[in-house]
Amino acid sequence: MKSPLYDWHEKHGAKLADFGGWDMPIEYASGVNGATGGTLAEHASVRERVGIFDVSHLGKISVRGPGAKDYINTLITNDLRKIDSGSAQYNLFCNESGGVVDDLIVYEFSDSDLFLIPNAANCSAVFSDISSKAPNGIEVRNIHQEYAVLAVQGPLSNKLMQNLGLQLDLDYMAFTKTLIPGHENLGEVIICRTGYTGEFGYELLPSWQSAPKVWELLVEQVSILDGRVCGLSARDTLRTEMGYPLHGHELSLDISPIQASASWAVALDKTEFTGKAALVAEKAAGAKFVMRAIKCSKRGIPRAGMDVQDGSGRIIGKVTSGTFSPTLRTGIALALIEPAFKVGSNVAIDVRGRISNGEVVKLPFVESKVR
Repeated sequence: MKSPLYDWHEKHGAKLADFGGWDMPIEYASGVNGATGGTLAEHASVRERVGIFDVSHLGKISVRGPGAKDYINTLITNDLRKIDSGSAQYNLFCNESGGVVDDLIVYEFSDSDLFLIPNAANCSAVFSDISSKAPNGIEVRNIHQEYAVLAVQGPLSNKLMQNLGLQLDLDYMAFTKTLIPGHENLGEVIICRTGYTGEFGYELLPSWQSAPKVWELLVEQVSILDGRVCGLSARDTLRTEMGYPLHGHELSLDISPIQASASWAVALDKTEFTGKAALVAEKAAGAKFVMRAIKCSKRGIPRAGMDVQDGSGRIIGKVTSGTFSPTLRTGIALALIEPAFKVGSNVAIDVRGRISNGEVVKLPFVESKVR
């Protein structure tokens, strides 16, 4: 599958790779519009100035009809009663065993009109489950290719949006629908104050057809602000520094929200949601492994699947995500390890036969500035 911006990415020298069946840009090694390129430059731009991302591979599902909000609330872990129209909420979609089918964002336009953004690889599974269980009168549509998703992230995000003529006053996880001044022919764009980098930012959802024009506007403005067009490699280093989970790594059918330290997104006091009984039982019994953050003290870049050891060399868990932190200039990892190893514990990671010592630290690795 291809993003509506695929031709643009290819023309501008993006390194492309498969993400959930979609050909998406990993990095722009040679840069765009004369700017220095590559993952490190793209990462630094988001932390220090501003960067833009094409994340149109993310899924989109519409759920409409009387009782839509109440229906979806019986399936997901968080409590939609905590939000109102114009707000979005992070959620987990579990199976009856408490495994995570996907994590997703739910946008509420009204009690009878919800908009879900799951991960690309899991969109079909989420859609199939939601649509198969939907009561009469509720329409569930897979609209994956009706909207693009474009992210603007970094401390200059507001400046970029203002330069487009968009004077926005949105709280974190709030959204609006608006026209871009001077470009009303592009149609309405959904704009939400959220992102996946830990920086102040927005996600824009223009129509699939208008996305290339909206993207060109963003490229022009990000260049003026000495920002960067960024690929998904920088997105991964940025989210790992924040400790944000990635499905298939920190969350999966085999890794529950309790293990993943995502209990904050699980409303166990709700009457019902899929997987509730299993998660209640697991929390009561105590998880055998829990998610921890590890900061390495010397050279050696941890990667997913590597063993985590205690001081005696005993294996106590595995890395779920690992990378070189461009901000901290050292290796960092998220890992599922035995719960006895808390913040301050010394551990080690077997990096291809070489031991890299580290310490369990508190997340995020880098200060969050989303608000």
